[in-house]
Amino acid sequence: MNSNKYKDNIYELRYITDLKDMVDSSARLFPDHVAYYVKDVRGGEYRPIMYPEVKADIDALGTKLIDLGLKNEKVAVIGENSYEWIISYLAVTNGCGVAVPLDRELPSDEIINLMTRAGVKAIIYSKKMKGVVTEALESFEDQKISICMDPKEEEEGVYALKDLIAEGKEMIAGGNDSFVNAEIDREAMCALLFTSGTTGLAKGVMLSHKNISANVYNMSKYIKIREDGIGLSVLPMHHTYELTCHIFTSFYQGIAVAICEGLKYIQKNMKEIHATVMLGVPLVFESMHKKIFKQADASGNGRKLRAMIALSKRLKLYNNQTLIRKLFKQIHNSTGGEMTQFISGGAAIDPHVIEDFEAMGIPMIQGYGMTENAPIIAVNRDCCSRADAAGFVMPGTEVKIIEPDNKGVGEVICRGPSVMIGYYNDPVMTDQVLKDGWLYTGDLGYMDNEGYLYICGRKKNVIVTKNGKNIFPEEVEYYLQSSPYIAEALVHGVKDETTGDTIVKAEIFPDYDTIQEQIGDMSESGWKQFFKETIDDINDRMPLYKRVKRYNIRETEFSKTTTRKIKRHTAANYSDENSQNL
Repeated sequence: MNSNKYKDNIYELRYITDLKDMVDSSARLFPDHVAYYVKDVRGGEYRPIMYPEVKADIDALGTKLIDLGLKNEKVAVIGENSYEWIISYLAVTNGCGVAVPLDRELPSDEIINLMTRAGVKAIIYSKKMKGVVTEALESFEDQKISICMDPKEEEEGVYALKDLIAEGKEMIAGGNDSFVNAEIDREAMCALLFTSGTTGLAKGVMLSHKNISANVYNMSKYIKIREDGIGLSVLPMHHTYELTCHIFTSFYQGIAVAICEGLKYIQKNMKEIHATVMLGVPLVFESMHKKIFKQADASGNGRKLRAMIALSKRLKLYNNQTLIRKLFKQIHNSTGGEMTQFISGGAAIDPHVIEDFEAMGIPMIQGYGMTENAPIIAVNRDCCSRADAAGFVMPGTEVKIIEPDNKGVGEVICRGPSVMIGYYNDPVMTDQVLKDGWLYTGDLGYMDNEGYLYICGRKKNVIVTKNGKNIFPEEVEYYLQSSPYIAEALVHGVKDETTGDTIVKAEIFPDYDTIQEQIGDMSESGWKQFFKETIDDINDRMPLYKRVKRYNIRETEFSKTTTRKIKRHTAANYSDENSQNL
C-alpha cells in the first residue's frame, strides 16, 4: 500500500544499544527463526542456519580471537558474501576489536596499503582470496595472524575458521566468558571502512556501535519486513549499504537472509528461495527492468505489457496486491512469486523504473545515505513513498539545506547518532566534513513541503555554464539511459573551443545486443546517423542548456565499483577519441 495517509506511521520496535545487544536479543527473541540460508556447494540446495546457532558461532569465534591475542586489535575481513564473513565481522566487533572490511576485488598492493594504514594484526579471508592475501602478507615484516574461512586442507601458519569456532565452544563450556560478557563501548570505533577509490584517495571511515545500531533501529521504524520474509543478499557485504541495511537490519527484525551465489544467479536464487525482499543498486534493477521489456517485445507482448502498466498506474491497481499479482503473474513468477519489496540505494535510480515495478505489483523504494552516516540519512517508507524522492529524513536525524539557490537547491548536511567518529588518522579531512556535529555530505538537494528529501547530484560533479546554469550529470544520464539502445552513460562538462563555454558531453556504452536485434548491421555512416538521431530525440525532452552537444561511443562497459556503480572519476571511463558533435 502506497498512500500519504500512512505518512506519519512509525513501526514500534525494541531499542538496541549496540551490535552485541542486537545479536543477543535477536537470538533470544527468535529462537525458532532461520537467520541465514546458505549453500555448501555452488548449485546445491540452500541450508538453514537458526538464530541461536549464529550467536553460538559468533561467541565461540570471538572467544578464540581474544585467546589469540586480538583483544582491542584491528582485524581485516575479506572475501565473497558468506555466512562465515558475517560471523567473522561480528565476532571481531562484539567484544574483541575493530573490524576492517576490505573489498575482495582489490589487488594485493592495495590490500597491503590499507592493512598498513589500518594497523591490522590479523586477516580473515575466504579460500578464493588465498592467492592475493598470501602475496600481500609476504610484504609484512611482522607476522599477521591468518585465518581462512573455508580451507580445503590444513596449511602451516594458517588457522581454519571452523577449528577456531570449535575451540571457542570448548573454552566457553569450560567457563571462559571473556567475549560473552565483554563490555561494549558504544561510542568507540568498532569498524574501519575504506571508501571506494584508489588507495591514495580512499578515506578510512570510523564507525561506532552507536552509529551502526542507531541506523538499524531508526531505519526499521520506516521499513518492516513481513515476519516470514526472506531477503536475498546480492551486494558486497564490505559496503555499509548491504551490511547495515540488509544483513544487520534483517537480523534485528528476525528475518532470514539467503546468500546469493553471484550477480548472474540473482533470478535463479530468487526463485529457489522464494525471496520476499532484495536490496540492490540502480544498475541491478535497471538491468532487470530492461530485461523484462526486452523479453516482452521478443514474444510480441511488449505493447500489451506497457498498456497494462499504464492502466495500473492510472487506476492505482498496485494497491490491490491480489489483483495485480494475477495481472502480472508471469513477472511475479520470474522473481519466485513472493517478492514484496525492492529497495534501491547506493546511487539515485531512474524513477520510471520504480514506478513500473510498483505498477507491476512489486513495491519499490529508494533511500539515500553515505558510509559516513552508517549509511542511511533518508529513506522512503514501505507504505508511503515517491519514486523520484530519496525519502523522509530518518528518525533521530536532522537535515539542513545550506546555501540554497533560488530553486531551494543547496548542500545537504545532517547530524544525528549515525554520524561517523571521523576519518582515521586524517584530522584535516575530518574537519572539512564534520563541523559542529554536522556532516557535510557534498550532495546537493532540496526538501519539499511534505518532508521528502530530493537529491540532485554531487556538488563536485555539477556542470556550470557561462550564464550560471547548473547541470546535474545524473539527471542527463537518466534521460540517456531511458533509451533502449543505451546500456550505460556518463555525462561531464567539456570546454567548447569555439565559444569558450562549458558544454555537455556524454560517454555512451550502447546496448549492442538490442541494436543488433532491432536494427541489424549498419555501416559506419549509418551508425553515426543512428546515434545522432537517438540523442537528438533525447535532447528534445530536455531544456536547451542541458542538452548533450558532444558524445563518444564506447566499445566496452565502464569501469565500476563492486556495487556496480560507474567510477565517475576514473580516467579510463573518459575518451576524446571518436567524439561526435551534435
